[in-house]
Amino acid sequence: MSVETRPLRKNGNRIVVAVCLAFFTGMVGMAYAAVPLYKMFCQVTGYGGTTQRAEKQYAGRVLDRDITIRFDANTNGIPWQFEPVARSVTIKIGETTQAHYSATNKFDRPITGRASFNVQPEMAGAYFNKVECFCFTDTTLKPGETLDMPVVFYVDPDIVNVPELKDLKTITLSYTMFPVEKRQPVASSAPAAGKNSNKVPESEASLGG
Repeated sequence: MSVETRPLRKNGNRIVVAVCLAFFTGMVGMAYAAVPLYKMFCQVTGYGGTTQRAEKQYAGRVLDRDITIRFDANTNGIPWQFEPVARSVTIKIGETTQAHYSATNKFDRPITGRASFNVQPEMAGAYFNKVECFCFTDTTLKPGETLDMPVVFYVDPDIVNVPELKDLKTITLSYTMFPVEKRQPVASSAPAAGKNSNKVPESEASLGG
């Protein structure tokens, strides 16, 4: 290899490395962006049974047709008793309705929880409009405390225009409650020098799943 060609090869290697690093950085950025973008996509389209957030409290019209809404509740790693007050309700399509869930902390210290949700069948998510909901809101319950958690919703009358959903009789609204970890600030997490502290940080992560 001549001396003249060595700098050219080194420059070529640098270009390859730079391109690889740029590609890797771009992929990492896309991975982080994918989560909020996917969530936004689900909220707009109802994909995966994601319900819609209604900008108005009423559908504008109510059809003379009944539909039954079933309510489901689950917990994942949180010591709460979480359940719907009523298992189902039959309403008119387009009618604004309020349902209630109940949560009780069965643990011996305050616990913070957050609920995720979906509807079945999944296609109905685009037409299930929630006016008010406790989902994705952190809620802290003291030991033994019980909280009423309402959800206000209506089924968009346009659901009857969808061939796959026009004869739908039942929609299931399902919530799953998860623990939310509360970390102490770094400055206050360690004991002061020369002092002993046996205080256990409050963290729902220790509850397991």
